Amino acid sequence: MHEMSLCEGIRGIVEDQARRHGFAAVKVLRLEIGRFAGVEKAALGFAFDVVMRGSAAEGARLEILDLPGRALCYDCGEEAVIEDRFDPCPLCGGGRLMPVGGDEMRIKDMEVQ
Repeated sequence: MHEMSLCEGIRGIVEDQARRHGFAAVKVLRLEIGRFAGVEKAALGFAFDVVMRGSAAEGARLEILDLPGRALCYDCGEEAVIEDRFDPCPLCGGGRLMPVGGDEMRIKDMEVQ
């Protein structure tokens, strides 16, 4: 389950930011996760609760914001939102697509006290 190690990385960022900015607790942590990031959201939620114990984010509410998959179509030259990496271009039907977004995962923001 790589979601556990993802949460350990998030914990490190939270602890670093708590030291840097002097906050005691995180109330809400918002993550942006791309459609192609390969993250199982239910497993991430479980791991988040476990890994954050004893940290500034213990008891924080995790909000996951879904980011769409995006690809550049070599046939029409446009960027389009796609549901699956192997979908044809929704604009022209072309099949020569290069994913350009949707594999990211980042902390968008935190509500702290």
